[in-house]
Amino acid sequence: MSSAQDILPGRPISAPASRRYTSGRATSGFRVSALAVLLVIALLSLLPMARLVVAAVAPGGELDVGAFADRLGRPAALRAMGHTLDTAFFGAVFAVCLGGPFAVAVTMTDLPGRKALGFLLLLPLMIAPQVTALSWLHLFGPSSTLLGMVGLAPPPGTPNPMLGRNGIILLYAVQHAPIVFITLRAGLSRVPRDLIEAARASGATPHYALRTIALPVVRPYVVAAAALAFVSGVGNFGIPALLGMPVNYLTLPTLIYQDLSSFGPGVLPQIAALSVLVGVLALAGVACQSLALRGAAHRFTGGTPARFELGGWRLPLAGLAWLVIGAILVLPACALLTTSLIPSFGVPLGWGTITASNYAEVLVRQASTVRAFRNSALFAGSAALILAIGAIPVSVVLDRFGRRWQRLASGIVDLPYAVPGVVLAIACILLFLRPLPLIGSLYATASIIVIAYAMRFFTLAMKPVATAVGQISRDLDEAAAISGAGPLRRLATIAAPLAAPAAVAGGLLVFMSAFNELTVSALLWSSGNETLGVVLFSLEEAGLGTQASAIAVSTITVVIALLLVLDRFARRLPPGVLPWR
Repeated sequence: MSSAQDILPGRPISAPASRRYTSGRATSGFRVSALAVLLVIALLSLLPMARLVVAAVAPGGELDVGAFADRLGRPAALRAMGHTLDTAFFGAVFAVCLGGPFAVAVTMTDLPGRKALGFLLLLPLMIAPQVTALSWLHLFGPSSTLLGMVGLAPPPGTPNPMLGRNGIILLYAVQHAPIVFITLRAGLSRVPRDLIEAARASGATPHYALRTIALPVVRPYVVAAAALAFVSGVGNFGIPALLGMPVNYLTLPTLIYQDLSSFGPGVLPQIAALSVLVGVLALAGVACQSLALRGAAHRFTGGTPARFELGGWRLPLAGLAWLVIGAILVLPACALLTTSLIPSFGVPLGWGTITASNYAEVLVRQASTVRAFRNSALFAGSAALILAIGAIPVSVVLDRFGRRWQRLASGIVDLPYAVPGVVLAIACILLFLRPLPLIGSLYATASIIVIAYAMRFFTLAMKPVATAVGQISRDLDEAAAISGAGPLRRLATIAAPLAAPAAVAGGLLVFMSAFNELTVSALLWSSGNETLGVVLFSLEEAGLGTQASAIAVSTITVVIALLLVLDRFARRLPPGVLPWR
């Protein structure tokens, strides 16, 4: 065996000293990497939130709690807060009522087609809220093309029943039922078969065993699911914008949008105060969800998940499940499709009137919509590429942190996604309105939208990559380090190739979420930088619902195509990355 003197030129170094030297150099390199990662996390997550709070409570540089309270005490703000809490609460209740039975059926029974049902139920979560609202508006409105084909359309001049409070609550339930489904499925899949079999052996019926054993055990997950649905309702902009603003039923996000659109940056202290209120409500819901799940793990003993056999109820219950899916998904989608195929509202759909002119208009002829498709693809693609690449080194460094620090960093990364998009948009306006050193002002530019997307969807890119990096054996990295490979080379040759599939999946999730996003871009867009969500909203407001429907159908097609790509990609991903798997 060669000695250290044979290998290293110059003064010989003893083996213990060599190890100390290598360890010290590695520790120094890790500290630099850790500081860089923490800086990135702070810039993307903490800085915009801190700037928003400062603008709300100290707009002039001095703390002024009285002025902050006065801004929140306006009659319009109090009314909007009441509407927000009302619709978010009842929307969460109905979301639990809709998503809960599907979670039980898909997770704990032998229902035929349960995997397809689970996949379809998640579609509203992947489709933009404004698209959901538009589809239901065109389904039940007096100009409904679909109902007109069967003679069931309401008489002309009839108010659309979807407008206002009840319509918002209904669509919150539809839009957020997938959140309930995912959360409850995680809990139900961990209920051990032994508990259920013991109850059945004692003479309990399946219904009794489910009601008295399984559901009480997963009660924390029910609370967590309701809290997440409530948070999503508090920050939802697309649904109340299309269903509430036409009848002056404003929630906090739509009030912020209306104030900024009417008065411009001059009202930033006012809307910053409203944004902080929205953020506090959302974070209270997130805290409730975390507290509910904190003590949930000890309730489970592990083992094979429980399963109920439905027997003769299999086909009737499957038929009922497909009927519900048809009512909340298929019919609204068909309403969008039929509306997009007529030349204008009021024209019945038939072989003589069917046309693809709306698609030609928005995809080829109309400059603003063509530009919106290009912008959305470019902005979403840029954010997805940046985050997919950046998530790998960030995850590798965070994997070296202790568990407590990992949880803290994960919570900070989740912050821009946990708060409503309108809050993040206002934070970005405040952060980039004034010129910054070297880059100047980013307000009213495409860059501010890309940065906002990167902030908001950072956690979507991080979670699958962090899971993949956590599964890489440390032995590989240590063997490469002993062989002389530096940190960058180990990252490029070990971590990056092994985590690449998860990074691609995270990038696709980011692209899909940002492609037809409205909540953030509604406040950040400028002339020439329109996005699909903004153009769709503008066309519907202008009475061009047939063209808006064509855009909506196009975006749904893109989302479904990406979902299918992700599903085919699932075998190469860590477990739990895709919620329908």
